[in-house]
Amino acid sequence: MRRRTIGGSGLNSDGKLNFNPKIGGDLTEFLPLEEAKKVIDDIDKTFQKYGVEQSSKYDEEKLEKLSTKAAQAEMKFVKIKQKHIGSDRLREVIRRFQEDLENRGVEFNLSTTVKDLKYDRGRITEVETSKGTFPCDYVIWAPGRKGSLNSTSLYDRLGLKYFFNPIDIGVRVEFPSSLMREIVEEYECWDPKVYIRTPTFDDKVRTFCTCPYGYVTIESYEDSLRGVNGYSKFKKWSDNTNFALLVTVGLTQPLNDTTEYGRRIAHVANILGGGKPLLQRYGDLRRGRRSKPESIKENHVKPTLSLDEVTPGDIGLAYPYRLVLDIKEELEKLNNIIPGIAEDSTLLYGPEVKFYSRRIETVEKKGFRTLQTSIQNLFVAGDGSGYSRGIVGAAWTGIIAARGIKSLD
Repeated sequence: MRRRTIGGSGLNSDGKLNFNPKIGGDLTEFLPLEEAKKVIDDIDKTFQKYGVEQSSKYDEEKLEKLSTKAAQAEMKFVKIKQKHIGSDRLREVIRRFQEDLENRGVEFNLSTTVKDLKYDRGRITEVETSKGTFPCDYVIWAPGRKGSLNSTSLYDRLGLKYFFNPIDIGVRVEFPSSLMREIVEEYECWDPKVYIRTPTFDDKVRTFCTCPYGYVTIESYEDSLRGVNGYSKFKKWSDNTNFALLVTVGLTQPLNDTTEYGRRIAHVANILGGGKPLLQRYGDLRRGRRSKPESIKENHVKPTLSLDEVTPGDIGLAYPYRLVLDIKEELEKLNNIIPGIAEDSTLLYGPEVKFYSRRIETVEKKGFRTLQTSIQNLFVAGDGSGYSRGIVGAAWTGIIAARGIKSLD
């Protein structure tokens, strides 16, 4: 494991947990719905064991009202049982995870890079790392979303088939926390999932990774590209809330590499930002003009990301027209359930790109689908497999992979 701590990006940020078998991946691809729900409940209980609160309020009646309000504005609100750990509490939760596993005989090799998988006679025989070579009976390949981007040559050499998932491209939206206080505190919905089909192009746009009373932060992509993300702290709140507003983009021919497409858009945004992400007032985007440092400083909403780390500019110049129009149309519709979100003073940061991993082709045997690859003792799991997006999704891929290995013993 290259990190100095266990856990992927989600368990090293602020720890949002969405307990729904169809959010963050689709567990029903592998299990019947009722069995999938039981797996999700077991994951919830596991997190409780390591210190995450035992219960999260889930008011069906209040959430149904929000769902109705969204439907009236031609949007879909997905009701989900959710929990939020918080960046300042994650470290203790992960420490308990690690200690329990070590007490059960699991050995971690942290700050270690996997260099290669040795293949012989239809099986992986050894794992070559920066700290030596380890023989193996089975391998679960879980490089994480970022690590998967560098794994293509390995997949090609091993003859693993894969295809490109759609990519999400959009902006990080920041606004006064008071606008979402009712949804977050009264409706007990920490991370609302809202979907629309845009009226002009019929594209899918969604909200993602809401950070109530949170902060916008820099996220480093591959090739030194810089984008944005968000996080919340459990005790240290800001005056703002932020979330990602993402347009789903799928490509076919002649270009199907959605990762490369996303890189190009991020590259243009970074060029315009002088190597930094862009920041723009929504009113300026709506009027087709760039934001300037003085307009940001005088803006009603104050950015939580320092102007030393971001460049006031024009996202509309960096993104294709279609994506810009999708973002505008989503914000205007969201204004029906979050009044004030489409005001001129709302801040937009870009690029925000979710580089989903290539999905590795897996096999089905005796009607039981696992995450076994075409190589008998090689399984995939986590966001790097291309089957999950998020903490709970990554967890259930590990369970499915483990069940697959157990079925072979």
